[in-house]
Amino acid sequence: MAYFFLLRKNGFLSGAYVHVQGRFYIFDLVRCSLLVLGVVTVSACQAESKMLSAPVTGYNHTSAAINQFTINGAGGPNLGPNLGGGGEVCCSVIPRKWNPGLKAIVKWEKDPNAGASVNWPPLGTDAYREAYRKHAAKFTRHQVVVDIPQYGEKVCALQVHFLPCDQVKVSTTCFTPSNPNYPDKEYFKIKEPAVCPSH
Repeated sequence: MAYFFLLRKNGFLSGAYVHVQGRFYIFDLVRCSLLVLGVVTVSACQAESKMLSAPVTGYNHTSAAINQFTINGAGGPNLGPNLGGGGEVCCSVIPRKWNPGLKAIVKWEKDPNAGASVNWPPLGTDAYREAYRKHAAKFTRHQVVVDIPQYGEKVCALQVHFLPCDQVKVSTTCFTPSNPNYPDKEYFKIKEPAVCPSH
């Protein structure tokens, strides 16, 4: 059993007197503060967080480049045309327990002509900078709100799938596309139309 007493000097808290297993310990104010902080920290670590961090990865199923994207404010890797899954960026935050109606806000910048720089002037020249300026003026920016599908206790990453015609889907699976149990294989089979239907 331990006993803990606060010591006062001139009306101010000056330390603590602790009796543990027949021994007496006196702590000054600094040591007392560190002891209390340690107890509070250990208590806080034992409480389960209501939120869960999840790395962000992306798959681009289009002929455009995804220069940058975010999901609920957390950035993901840039994605070349018809590429993805090669890297994860830390981290987005989602509730530890899924609930119906859970949504994500996905924002992205798209380069509709990703291969244009092949015929540009040499890198670092004024002509190159001018070509890039004109090219970047054609980038488009998008934002959608999408459903986050139901997940269990284990979430490996937030996978953002950029589909043709500015459609986006989010997945939380722990499987990779090469796994037979990967739930989003149909996204890799979608053909990009020559013209997208108007919204």
